[in-house]
Amino acid sequence: MESELKNFGSLRITPLEEDKEDVTEVSSMKVERVVDVGEEDEEEFEVTLGFAEKPKHPGLLLRHLFPSKAGGVPAWLDPVDLPSEKSFTCCFCMEPLQFLLQIYAPIFEKESTFHRILYVFMCPSMSCLLRDQHEQWKGNEENLCRSVKIFRCQLPRSNPFYSSEHPERNGTDKPLITGAPLCCWCGSWKGDKICSSCKSARYCSAKHQSMHWRSGHKNECFKIINSPGSSPSSIANGKSKVKADKKHASSSLWPEYEIIIENECTFDSEISEDDSSLTALAFKNSKMDQTYQFLAERFEADIDKNIWASFQERIVEAPEQVLRYYRDRGAKPLWPLWIGRPSEADIPSCKYCQCPLSFEFQIMPQLLFYFGVKNELDSLDWGTIVVYTCSASCDASVISYKEEFAWVQLYPTTLV
Repeated sequence: MESELKNFGSLRITPLEEDKEDVTEVSSMKVERVVDVGEEDEEEFEVTLGFAEKPKHPGLLLRHLFPSKAGGVPAWLDPVDLPSEKSFTCCFCMEPLQFLLQIYAPIFEKESTFHRILYVFMCPSMSCLLRDQHEQWKGNEENLCRSVKIFRCQLPRSNPFYSSEHPERNGTDKPLITGAPLCCWCGSWKGDKICSSCKSARYCSAKHQSMHWRSGHKNECFKIINSPGSSPSSIANGKSKVKADKKHASSSLWPEYEIIIENECTFDSEISEDDSSLTALAFKNSKMDQTYQFLAERFEADIDKNIWASFQERIVEAPEQVLRYYRDRGAKPLWPLWIGRPSEADIPSCKYCQCPLSFEFQIMPQLLFYFGVKNELDSLDWGTIVVYTCSASCDASVISYKEEFAWVQLYPTTLV
C-alpha cells in the first residue's frame, strides 16, 4: 500500500476540545445510551486512517525514528523514566499489560510537544476486559481498576535523548543515549529486578522472571555461571552477559506491524450494495454480523439500526483500517453500536491539570485479525477502543508517562 505519509509526524495536530455530545442515560446496569444522531455529522471532519503493514525493515521502527506501530514491543520516547510497576499491571489479574500500539502525534504549535507519542497497553485476557467494563462506568471516581491503559509522553525538540535534526531513515542515525534496561521476557517494561544467579537477566516483575526461568533461562543461567572466564566476582558485579538474539524471550506478544497513514478521503468511492466481499473483509475476526442480528431483534427503533448501518457503510470503504485519527476540533468517534456509549459525565478530567479530556483516536477491531486472535468465545474482542487525552496536552507533572483515558465499547452479545 502506497502512502504519502509514513507517520503522524507529518501531521500538524492541535489540541482538541472537549466532546460536547449530548447524551442521556436510559438504563442503569447494561448502560444503554440515547444520542441525537443528527449531531453525529462526522463527514465534516478530516479523518486519518491507520493500516497495519509488515515493516520493510525492523530498523525503521526504532525509537529514534519516532514510529507509529502495533504489536511487538514499544519504542519508548523517554527511554529512561518508564512507567512504574504499579502503573503497568492489569488491575484484575495483576500481570504486566501487553503492548497494543503507539501513535506518533506531535503538536508543533507547543514547544514541549514537538515529539509526542500515545501508547496503548491492555491485558490480553477477555475475562479481565469484561471486569474492566464495570470499572469503566464508575465515571470520575479515582483509582479506577482498568485492564486497558493509555500513556502519553512528550518532549521538546531540544532534549537529552535525540538530535534536534530530522532523523534519517537509512539506519545511520542513533539515539544520543542508551535507555534503561528492559525486561528479558516481555521486552516492554523497565527491568528493575535482576536474576540472583547470573546477575545479567533483568525483569519487570516476579511473574515474568518465573516465566523466563521455566521457559529456558534455568539452563541458560547455569551455562553463564559455569562458562570459562566466569568468576564469582564477575557474576556479582553483573559483568556476565546473557546471550540473546532478540529483545524478548516471550513468544506470546502480538506480531509487530508498522502503522501506515492514509487520509480517509482517498478511499471515497461508491461501493455497490451487493459487494459482499468487502463487507466480509471489514469484519473478519469479529462478531459484528451476529451483533447486528441481535440488535435487530432487540430494538424496534430505526435509530438503532441506522447507527450500525452508518458504521458499516463508513468502514467498508477502507475495510483494513485498524485506527481512525481525528485531527479536527470537536470531532466524535465513529461508534459501531448504540449500547455502551459514554455520556459527557463518564469522561473524566485530566488528573494532572484538571483540563477536560478530548477524543483523539479510536482503535478498530480489525487489528485483532492482524494479531491472529482467534474468533472464539473467550478470545479478546471489542467493538472499538476510544482514546481520550488531555485537551491541553499538559506538562503539569514531572512524570514522563502520563496516564490518559480509554473507553472500550464491547458488543452486546459479549455482555449478556
